[in-house]
Amino acid sequence: MQLASSGGRRLRHAALVARELALEAGRTVTRKELSAAARDAAKALNLPTTPRVVLSELVACWGEQGWERLLVWPSNDYLVGRTALTDRAIRKSVRKLVDLGLIVPKDSPNGKRYAVKDLAGEIVDAFGFDLTPVYARRGEWATLLIEQKQRRQAQKQAFDEVTICRRATEEALSALAEHYPDLDRSSLEDDLKTLKARTPARSKTSLPTGLLDEWSLLRSHAEQAFLDAGNGGTRFRHTNNNNGFPSEPCNKGFPTKAEAVRSTEQTSEHLSPELILEACPTLSDYGQPVRDLADVVSAGRYLRASLGAHESAWAEAVEDIGTVKAAIAVIYVLQLYEDDVAKNGGESRIKNPGGYFRALTRMVKVGKIDLAVELLAMRRRRMS
Repeated sequence: MQLASSGGRRLRHAALVARELALEAGRTVTRKELSAAARDAAKALNLPTTPRVVLSELVACWGEQGWERLLVWPSNDYLVGRTALTDRAIRKSVRKLVDLGLIVPKDSPNGKRYAVKDLAGEIVDAFGFDLTPVYARRGEWATLLIEQKQRRQAQKQAFDEVTICRRATEEALSALAEHYPDLDRSSLEDDLKTLKARTPARSKTSLPTGLLDEWSLLRSHAEQAFLDAGNGGTRFRHTNNNNGFPSEPCNKGFPTKAEAVRSTEQTSEHLSPELILEACPTLSDYGQPVRDLADVVSAGRYLRASLGAHESAWAEAVEDIGTVKAAIAVIYVLQLYEDDVAKNGGESRIKNPGGYFRALTRMVKVGKIDLAVELLAMRRRRMS
């Protein structure tokens, strides 16, 4: 037997669930609080524009009565006039909001929306829409928004790592083409083109599963190919220069730590280790005491990888501006990056620290930037 429709609103599971939600005893809700909860709900549920506009207008109708339920009763004609939407769009949006459990219809016997008044003319009840779920579920909205933020951060980090791997791979292939043009690079270049085609642009689209691992593997293969080419096809190079007697100490002929910095690279007092430590506290990540320029050079070599800078960038910097200034440039860029992250709430405007380091060393080489001046300015800002 098929039941005939009563002509009323179709029963929806979400509406029954939302009807069970209630405010805390004695809780009064202002329009501002309800509006904030509605905005969070729209963001958490990725609500489309049209239902979002209708929800906003429903919230604006709340009169801040001291009721147990947040009831509003605007007509469709009123909502059409306020939103400039069609009557059909209003009805469709209302169904969407009901299905999402954001509002609960409270229908009158004749299907109209209106307020119920007592003998004194005071509004004591109403038939229309119950907005209580929007406010009662505000804890749920907060949790969903935190999860969304975490997903966005994880997605951004994944794309950043892919960018680093892509650039490192391209640099390795470029170095192979420059230094070992006869080496067959076709397989690596084909893999690079394939991964580029499979990698989506930075957008709301998430990174395909396993793609980051493939980029890391390709980077490893490209850098290993460059390393093997430089080693004549062997895994390691070893030159036996020990022609002395077995009784001689094994460290004979090794330079002392002070000799690691050539006399031609001795810097002025404006680039002293003390200044660098005061201007760049990130140097503490090195984990070793920094007492002289040799320690600065060791720290720069160690922290270079933290920038994501390729070894070729370090080699170019050493050749152009010397070992000491190259190490100072690494420390300076790393401090700039960390300061920017702290200032902008976990996100830096320096998207590629390794590329920034390469550009900085080139500007130091041509005299556009003086590292001493930059460090002094950084120390002044930190002390102030």
